[in-house]
Amino acid sequence: MFQSIIWATDGSEDASKALPLAKELAREGGAKLTVVHVIEHVEGAGAVGPPVRTDESDVQADLKRVTTELSQQGFNASLVIRPELSSRPANEIADVARETGADLIVAGTRGHTALGGFWVGSVTDRLLHISPCPVLVVPTRGRS
Repeated sequence: MFQSIIWATDGSEDASKALPLAKELAREGGAKLTVVHVIEHVEGAGAVGPPVRTDESDVQADLKRVTTELSQQGFNASLVIRPELSSRPANEIADVARETGADLIVAGTRGHTALGGFWVGSVTDRLLHISPCPVLVVPTRGRS
């Protein structure tokens, strides 16, 4: 079915709810599973500041641990961490999908209001429009 799957994550609990489905799909088809994280930065007045998440180093350490565990569970797993310096994390994820030949991106939702991204989240919403492959969006509710 799928040969290369990306699990796009910002390190949030909502994003982590998409991992079980990404694993299930990867296991079924023997697909490579790439964990993709884009470091979002504070921006203003044309300058790029520190990471949005104050716990960014913890997020990265956790994703390294998760990727190692995936490999130990028999997955062909890798981790890609990208610095995002243009307020376009979805573009970075789409670029990784092109570079790795991904045929599916699995992403979670944030559960925002309609004005905050149509219940999808602004990054996932943007990804739906620019992705070079199908995007499977996993809702925050109904899956653990």
